[in-house]
Amino acid sequence: MASFDVVSKVQWNEVDNAINQAQKELSQRFDFKDTGTELEKNEAGINIRSCSKDRAKAALEVFQEKAIRRKVSLLFFDVQDPKPTPKGGSQILVKVKEGIEPEPARAIVGGLKSAKLKVTAAIQDAQVRVTGKNKDDLQKAMQLVRGLSAELELEFSFVNFRD
Repeated sequence: MASFDVVSKVQWNEVDNAINQAQKELSQRFDFKDTGTELEKNEAGINIRSCSKDRAKAALEVFQEKAIRRKVSLLFFDVQDPKPTPKGGSQILVKVKEGIEPEPARAIVGGLKSAKLKVTAAIQDAQVRVTGKNKDDLQKAMQLVRGLSAELELEFSFVNFRD
């Protein structure tokens, strides 16, 4: 039986590179001089802090631009609303979505079943395993899942393709 896994994984090395490039640009740009703007990666996500709400939003745009250049999809990022800091500044938390939650996983399985392809899909942890008898059916399933990507607002990749 041929199979593959549908996953939603972030390339963390590229995210780190995007953060480093954004920090370097923010330190060199004149409009960010003496604003205390910084980006920090922690377990909650990516924290963007600055002296004002507008500067924090501008720093977020710089980070997103760098992430796009590093070919990291913005669908991985869940940008929270700006919150005030104790010193009168502003901070934005950018949560990183990784893995497929149960609801989108069920939507993928349901989409594959409704398409009446000769494949079976099973939810395993934060991924969906799709198995079928031939590669053509699996390739059609991949096309269908790519189509569901925009609807579910998730970025999918396919791993462990076995013949």
